[in-house]
Amino acid sequence: MTRILILYASLGSGHKSAAKALQNAFHRFPNAEVQIEDALEYASPLLRESLTTVYERLSERVPQLYRVIYEGSDVEDLEESMNDNLLYAKIERPFLKDLERLVKQTPFDAVICVQQIPSRLLQLLDQAGELPQPHFVVVTDVMAHSSWLNPGVEGYFLPNILTAEVLIERGIDPALVHVTGIPVKLEVMEPKTQAAMRQRHGLPSDRPVITLFGGGLQPKRVHSMVSKLLQSDCSGLLVIVAGRNETLLKRLSDLADGPGMAIRKLELIDYVDDLIVASDLVITKAGGLMTSEILARGTPMIIIDPYPGQEEWNADVVAAMGAGIQLRLPGMVPPAVIHLLNEPEQLAFMRQQSLKIGQPQAALRVAEIVLEQVRSRLPVV
Repeated sequence: MTRILILYASLGSGHKSAAKALQNAFHRFPNAEVQIEDALEYASPLLRESLTTVYERLSERVPQLYRVIYEGSDVEDLEESMNDNLLYAKIERPFLKDLERLVKQTPFDAVICVQQIPSRLLQLLDQAGELPQPHFVVVTDVMAHSSWLNPGVEGYFLPNILTAEVLIERGIDPALVHVTGIPVKLEVMEPKTQAAMRQRHGLPSDRPVITLFGGGLQPKRVHSMVSKLLQSDCSGLLVIVAGRNETLLKRLSDLADGPGMAIRKLELIDYVDDLIVASDLVITKAGGLMTSEILARGTPMIIIDPYPGQEEWNADVVAAMGAGIQLRLPGMVPPAVIHLLNEPEQLAFMRQQSLKIGQPQAALRVAEIVLEQVRSRLPVV
């Protein structure tokens, strides 16, 4: 039995989603036992609350400051970036004693980190000779910040060739670099057709379906773009998914079907993948996991309001590859939607580009490579 520990940190939902996707992928292989843990659950309350508060307040309330910090801390020199990460790890270590105890006392054959905080702790243990297991890193942003890079890592699993080239240019051994994509839920590999998904969820078959995932968006800005789209003569159905954004649907309560565009308002749903397949176009933020799921299904996207930092980098990659467009002004969303729906050739090109860079099998590929490397080192019994 090969025992795998997967560590994430609950700063945003993407890291946890990637960890769960990996857990399910390992279960597809014989004799693999997997445990996933939130590193912050093993952190002192002081560190956990401080990190959560700083992340939420900076990214949501002072996004420009967050950008300055995020981009300013991305160090191109490999040795300098690793030294910086080592310093952060030394500062964090006293607050991560329970996590250190878990890693040391539980007999895992490999540890996989899908977030930087636990990975930094492992580099300290590795340098002290206290980490006999190989340590792997799964990057869950479309572009890798230097905070992901640590000495002693046995392999980096990356979202695309662009990120791989950046890491190699910075000095990472090409033998450690694996372009697998960001691990998304295995459901994304299941064959689904647009017609079948529309029938399953009562969506129209004779007009376009546009889905707006508004969980991380400002309700006021959503109201502005939605109201203008409903006032247009464009025919279609606009599906609004509020998710955990409790104020969004209240803010949209005064909006009803327009002359050509109907509206459907949803709260938290468990059929996101179905809806992505059913849609002609998706409007969303630029979280690494969400964009990866959409790309894997080949659905064109309009990215709006990316958080400064990693989400802006994610959006840049999607736009550069032709799989979507990025808009900063909410007032530009309605004309962009109308334009794309009236240009089937452009939509078809965006679908083609999405499928070209989408990686629906990413989680399985990561699991396969890790198991192959780990089992090649285990003694034959």
